[in-house]
Amino acid sequence: MNLAGLFKAVDAFIAVRDAARRFTGAEPPQAAPPPVAPPGALGQIEARLANVVVAALKEAFDRDHARLELERTHIEEERRRAEAALQHELRRQAMDRELARLRLLAWLAMVGWLASVGVVAAGTSSGSPAARVLLGIGWLLLVASLGAALAAERRVAALPPHGMPGGAGAAAVWLLLAGLAATAVGLLF
Repeated sequence: MNLAGLFKAVDAFIAVRDAARRFTGAEPPQAAPPPVAPPGALGQIEARLANVVVAALKEAFDRDHARLELERTHIEEERRRAEAALQHELRRQAMDRELARLRLLAWLAMVGWLASVGVVAAGTSSGSPAARVLLGIGWLLLVASLGAALAAERRVAALPPHGMPGGAGAAAVWLLLAGLAATAVGLLF
């Protein structure tokens, strides 16, 4: 079905009808003016009823406005609660990640220390005094890294809401790296 052709036909029909009305002189009916309230008792009753209707509508609108305002405050409170729950969950996840990182550092320090002790106990390293001093320094650094990681792990739960451990956690990483490096140099020479 061709809708464009149908619309053109309807437009043509309306144009022909309007042209015919102009030539015949038939005017479209005019809208009647609004009725005027009759004076007297009937007009007073209508005025009172109109006032009652206006008052009822105003009361209904006021009720709706109060209800909408209550709903708005309720939604705002729910949004605040949801944001607080989200912040709490994000903090918990950050603490879990930090605890996992610190535990990994502690395990690496322990494994590095035990591996170097095992190599020395097996007698595969040279026994020069400088190598033994470096090995001892490396062991001290690895044990210090283990202690710093465990101390930082204990402090994670007592952190303020937006704080992350910096001192002991960062020190554990550097102590681990220095300890592994010193131990490796001591074992190689």
